[in-house]
Amino acid sequence: MKQTGYEEDYYLWIKTMVKRLKERNYSQIDWDNLIEEIEDMGRSQKRAIESLLMGLTEPLLKLKYWESERERNKGHWESEVVNFRVLLKKRLQESPSLKAKLEDIYQEILPDSKKSLSRLFELPEQINLTLEQILDEDWFPES
Repeated sequence: MKQTGYEEDYYLWIKTMVKRLKERNYSQIDWDNLIEEIEDMGRSQKRAIESLLMGLTEPLLKLKYWESERERNKGHWESEVVNFRVLLKKRLQESPSLKAKLEDIYQEILPDSKKSLSRLFELPEQINLTLEQILDEDWFPES
């Protein structure tokens, strides 16, 4: 097969592969790289959910546990929560099959969130913040 340009010009390679697929010119498809790209798209969707869930968890943990800064930053943190909930909801609408993986993803990111926030304030060993609370659009930790 002649050079497809995957490593030389990614954008051109994509356009070429799409054109060939639309033309049903399957013999000229760079199958190995195309398969790799499709697999990476799935991983990318999961990473996006991880990032959004972490972005949502951290201001909720601040609201719940960072007492000395809560009153000064409450509005900002609550705004972040609203924004991350909206973005997470939209991403899950695009990839609804990831909803079934949310609890596992939450358990994966929680230690990272705790580690990140431990540089700012002391968190309890046991975090009392459920995924259900995090996703509830009307729930915020009580002061």
